[in-house]
Amino acid sequence: MQDNVKMYDVLVIGTGSGMEIVESALNSGMTVALVDKGPIGGTCNYLGCIPSKMLTAVADRVMDIREASRLGISAQVRHVDFNWAMENMRAMRAEDAERIHFALHHTPNLDFYHTVGRFVGERTMRAGDSVIRGEKVFIVAGARPAIPAIEGLHAVRYLDNESVLELTELPDSLLMIGGGYINCEYAHFFEAMGTKVTILQSDERLVPDEEPEISDLLARKLSERMEVHTLTEAVAVRRANHGYVVTGRNPMTGETREFRAEQLMVATGRTPYTDLLEVQRTGVETDERGYIRVNEYLETNVPNIWAYGDVIGKKMFRHSANREALVAWHNSVHDHRVALDYGVVPHAVFSYPPIASVGLTEAEASRDHQILVGISKYTDVAKGIALHEHDGFAKAIVDAETEQILGFHIIGPYAPILIQEVINNMALEHQAADLHVGLHIHPAMSELIPSTLSRLDEPE
Repeated sequence: MQDNVKMYDVLVIGTGSGMEIVESALNSGMTVALVDKGPIGGTCNYLGCIPSKMLTAVADRVMDIREASRLGISAQVRHVDFNWAMENMRAMRAEDAERIHFALHHTPNLDFYHTVGRFVGERTMRAGDSVIRGEKVFIVAGARPAIPAIEGLHAVRYLDNESVLELTELPDSLLMIGGGYINCEYAHFFEAMGTKVTILQSDERLVPDEEPEISDLLARKLSERMEVHTLTEAVAVRRANHGYVVTGRNPMTGETREFRAEQLMVATGRTPYTDLLEVQRTGVETDERGYIRVNEYLETNVPNIWAYGDVIGKKMFRHSANREALVAWHNSVHDHRVALDYGVVPHAVFSYPPIASVGLTEAEASRDHQILVGISKYTDVAKGIALHEHDGFAKAIVDAETEQILGFHIIGPYAPILIQEVINNMALEHQAADLHVGLHIHPAMSELIPSTLSRLDEPE
């Protein structure tokens, strides 16, 4: 071991969900070292969930006004203050970061190293001018945008989910490479602000991990507001007068076409920070993409080193990382280990319309189960009729033998709220019929859940 190594009970890398470990360790009377190059608060607080949803909340109100006519209301959006939306988001983000920064520097038994940390040995890291070591190590370092291999992309400046938050001028037009949830959410925002948006998606569907019917509806609704080109792979990028030119190619036919816009945004996946950390020096194993391999207890192959969050590449959401933190901490201090059931980790896409999903898709469930499938439109319940919501729907996938819900998927207003009682049902391993026990207020959109389950059909 190197000389002048400072010893800690717990070493945590990452100020996002790593803070859950920090708090638990401090409450247990342990000494803690926390390492993070920034931004403080992690991806969710500073670059992801919170700032992006502050922006889409503005876009949601724009769309409410635009669509008011279906309820007999004559209204129009006279002006949207893009700069206010961006500055408000950045001000709230800065306030949160300042609060966390103050706490990190004024908490007993906690040393915060605001710098790049690199492992130099097992459970030992160089952080700035210091070498530190933890008896227990938790790697919660997160991930960053993955850069696709597109000809010419490295030679131009483009937006990603981080730099887009620093924009000070609204682009007249925006070309977005990638059709996952990040670009679908920002496409919703920028179009509502007044930008002409074009999405290029190499897959045949937007948000391809969702149910096909949900992806199709999202593509149709977004296409009413912007250009959406699926089966269009970006193969080359170049600068042009007042903007960018992207060459798109159909991977099925080889046909090419050029697209132009003032600004370019790329969101085609994520890559973990394991390379920057040099985790190989710890002996910790990673997969072919660089994500840390962990077992069901979030243990790495090296004793007393745990990893979770985006850096393991499983469910890359803040709510799942927070639950992983509880699991990892429990397993680090108790002999009886517990595992996280990833089958009940939900997610949402805050596009317009919004999407919420939990569990398996129909295709996934049908591989190992005899299933029942139920679909209910929003207009199958009274509140949906009142809202004139003719497009939204919910889909349930239920195990025909156990009668437990295997998956549930919603697209439409309030989807991330409506799905919560299904999440609770699945987490408690209850049967689908248990969701009929409690009365649902009539007429309320919550009736969509029992309505969907009442439409379960026998498998084909």
